[in-house]
Amino acid sequence: MGERSSHPAGSGTGELILGGQRSGKSRCAESRAADWLALPGRSAVLLATALAGDDEMHSRIARHRHDRAARGPGLETDEVPRELAAAVRRHSEPGRMVLVDCLSLWLTNLRMPLHGEAVADAELDRHVGGLCDALQSARGPVVLVSNEIGLGLSPLGAEARRFVDDLGRLHQSVAAQCARVTLLVAGIEVPVKRAAR
Repeated sequence: MGERSSHPAGSGTGELILGGQRSGKSRCAESRAADWLALPGRSAVLLATALAGDDEMHSRIARHRHDRAARGPGLETDEVPRELAAAVRRHSEPGRMVLVDCLSLWLTNLRMPLHGEAVADAELDRHVGGLCDALQSARGPVVLVSNEIGLGLSPLGAEARRFVDDLGRLHQSVAAQCARVTLLVAGIEVPVKRAAR
C-alpha cells in the first residue's frame, strides 16, 4: 500500500475510533449509534467484518451480537468480510448511520485470509482507495472502528510486520477522510482530530 493517500482530507461526518484490545472502542461506536437512533426518522446499520475461524472467535462474535442487541436495539447488521467499500455505498443515505466494526479484521481478511490467497499490494490499494472514495461520497454519517496495534515493539515475523505497516497506512488514509478521530484508552475517549466547523 502506498505511503500516502491520494485522497484529499475529508470534512464530512465520518469518525474513526481507534483503540487497543478491550479499550472500549466498540462500545463507544455503539453509543454513537444509540444516540443517533434516539431521534425519530433515523436508522443505523453495522457492517461487521469478523469471520469465525475457531471456537473462541465464534464465541466472541456471539457475545458481540448479544451485547449489541442489548445496547443498541434497532441497529441492523450486515456481515461484510471483504467488499467494504461497496457495502458503505449501498447502505449510506441521509438519515442513516453506517457503523463499521472493524477495519483491522477487514484488513486481516484481505491480507491473511482463512481461505484462499492474500490480496497483493495493488489489490489492497484498490480496496483502500475504494473505501476512501465511499467515505468521501457518503450521504450520512459513517463511524469506523479499528485496533491501534502500532504502539509496541515491531513484530519479529515479516508477515506480522507487513500487517502492522498496512494497518498504520490504512488508518492514515481513513483518518484523512474523517472529520473526527477518537482514541479510546481504558474506556476514556481522547479526541485526536476534530474538523473545524
